[in-house]
Amino acid sequence: MLQNLLEKGRSTFHPVVPLTEGEKVIPLNLSETNTDLTPEIFGDTDLFSAYINMLLQIEGARYGIGGYLENRKVYARSRVFDAAGSTEEPRTLHLGVDIWGKAGTVVMAPLAGTVHSTGNHPEYGNYGATIILQHELEGLTFFTLYGHLAFADLETNAGDTVRAGQAFAHFGLPEENGHWPPHLHFQVMADLQGYAGDYPGVCAPSKVGFYRANCLDPNLILNWD
Repeated sequence: MLQNLLEKGRSTFHPVVPLTEGEKVIPLNLSETNTDLTPEIFGDTDLFSAYINMLLQIEGARYGIGGYLENRKVYARSRVFDAAGSTEEPRTLHLGVDIWGKAGTVVMAPLAGTVHSTGNHPEYGNYGATIILQHELEGLTFFTLYGHLAFADLETNAGDTVRAGQAFAHFGLPEENGHWPPHLHFQVMADLQGYAGDYPGVCAPSKVGFYRANCLDPNLILNWD
């Protein structure tokens, strides 16, 4: 049902980041198939940032985008994803879309809603500053999550109204975004399952059936594919 509504309204959603007509947006492959992205690079935030910036510069692009249901090796950089020292299946499957760009880039609401909750998850590899918006579309409630933001964005309050196109957040610096190269993690959830200020952005591959159904393709809203 939600997917049908998002497909129906696809052309009406406001851009999530500033983008001029015809501006290049390049796909970035962070999957296990990218042999150029070595553990030495993704294990060091400065080297990882330089790698992302190099790819953007080569293509003359302001943003790199990608990652929905991408199986990534980069999560081995952090114990947050149970990728080391655990008997559990590592969480490696990305449930949102990442938009890579400069720290301070403005984040805008794709459609009207309210602030559901905020959170700060400062652990190395986690979301850092996070905001979740609640939306209604033809009577159906759903949620969008914005991770790796700037600390100052957390001054917003639950229940605050957000207009479509309103700037309400910014890409955070590594020291406030969970120690990642600056980017936005954008995710769509049909059900928050009781979470507030947080929701898993990565799952174990064996759990993909449930999470694919609950975390819809953000490209339905971004409309960049």
